[in-house]
Amino acid sequence: MTMTQKILAFHSGLDSVSQGQLIEADLDIVLGNDITAPVAINEFEKAGLSGVFSKEKIVLVMDHFTPNKDIRAAQQCKMVRDFAHKHSISRFYDVGEMGIEHVLLPEKGIVKAGDCIIGADSHTCTYGALGAFSTGVGSTDMAAAMATGKAWFKVPEAIEVRIEGTPGSHVSGKDIILHLIGKIGVDGALYKSLEFKGDGINNLSMDDRFCMSNMVIEAGAKNGIFPVDNKTIEYMKQAGINDYKVFEADQNADYIEVLEIDLSQVKPTVSFPHLPDNTKTLEEIKVPIKIDQVIIGSCTNGRYEDMAVAAEIIKGRHIAKGLRCIIIPATQKVYLDCVKNGLAEVFIKAGAVISTPTCGPCLGGHTGILAEGEKAVATTNRNFIGRMGHKNSEVFLSSPLIAAKVAINGYLSKDI
Repeated sequence: MTMTQKILAFHSGLDSVSQGQLIEADLDIVLGNDITAPVAINEFEKAGLSGVFSKEKIVLVMDHFTPNKDIRAAQQCKMVRDFAHKHSISRFYDVGEMGIEHVLLPEKGIVKAGDCIIGADSHTCTYGALGAFSTGVGSTDMAAAMATGKAWFKVPEAIEVRIEGTPGSHVSGKDIILHLIGKIGVDGALYKSLEFKGDGINNLSMDDRFCMSNMVIEAGAKNGIFPVDNKTIEYMKQAGINDYKVFEADQNADYIEVLEIDLSQVKPTVSFPHLPDNTKTLEEIKVPIKIDQVIIGSCTNGRYEDMAVAAEIIKGRHIAKGLRCIIIPATQKVYLDCVKNGLAEVFIKAGAVISTPTCGPCLGGHTGILAEGEKAVATTNRNFIGRMGHKNSEVFLSSPLIAAKVAINGYLSKDI
C-alpha cells in the first residue's frame, strides 16, 4: 500500500485497502470556517441531529470574512458562534484568537502525523506536510461528520513525486509546487494522491512542505503527503505533539505514475492569469508588467518564514509609488513574532500595511479587492477569473520573495 492507503486502512479498521475501494473512515478532525460551517450547520439541523460526535475533534475557525466585513458575514459568524456554544465545542477560534485555519491548526498542535482529517475547505490538504491524510469536502459531508465522526472515501490512485537535489537560493516551496502544477496541469492529479518522496525533501523546510501540500488541490489532487522525518518530528514536538503515528509506503507500493523533480533545475516561477498551471519562470517574462497591488499572506504563504523573506527584501526600501502592498500574517502568533522581531516596523516604514490574520483578498472577500483592469502579484493559491475582485482584474501567483521584489520595483519582470 501507499502511505495514504495505509492511513485510510488504519482509520477504517481494515488490514488493507486498494485503489477505487469505497471505505468509511473514523476521523480525527472535522474542520469548518465562517463560510462553509454555516451551510453544514443548516444541514445538521435540517436533519434533526441533536449532538456532535466530539467536542474536541470539531474545529471551527472564523477566518474568511472576519473581522466581519458586512452584515451577512456577521450573521454567518454568529450562527457558528451560537452552534459552538450550544455544543460546547472547545476548538472555536474567533477574532483575537483566530488565524488562517490551515496555518493555525498545525501551529496549535491540533493536527499531526497519521491523522485522518476532513475540512469544508479545499486547502485542507495542507496537513499532508505532517504525514496526515487530509482533504477538503463539501459542507453536507461536514454536517454528517460532525454528527458521526466518520466519512466515506473512494481510495485514491497515487502518483509518486520523487524529489531530488538541492534548490537554488531563490527557490522556495512555492516555486516547486508551481513548477509541478505547470508540468502536469490543473487536472493532472484529479482525485489522486500525490506522495512526495526522495532525498531532496531533506532540503525543504516545513513551511516549504506546508505550501506544497496546500497547493496539490490546484492540480486536482485528493491529497498530498510527505514522509515523516526529523524535521516533521521536531515541528510536532515544538507544537506540543507527542502521540502521533507514522505510516510509510511499502517498497512495492502501487503508483500509477512516477514524476521526478530535480530541485537544482527549478527556477523562480510565477503563475500567470487565469489558472495556476499557466506558469512562467522569471526569465521567460519578456515584457515588464505594471502591478497595482501585492499581497503577501494566505494559508499558502502567510507563515513567519514567508514574512521574514519578504522583510529582508523590503528592509530599507520603499514600496513603489502607485502600488499597494498588503501584508497578512496568517495567525496572531505570526503577527506577534513580526512585531517582536522588527518585521512589522520594516513593512510599515516601507509604506506597506499590515492586516489582521484573514483569508481576506485571496477569495475576493475583503482587505484588498481589485478594481477593473487592476493587476496583483499575490502569494495566494488561486488566480481564477474574478478570484480577487473584478472579473477583468488579473492575479499572478508567486513566492514571497518575488512578491516583495515586485512591491519595491512596481513591475513583474525578469530583472526584479
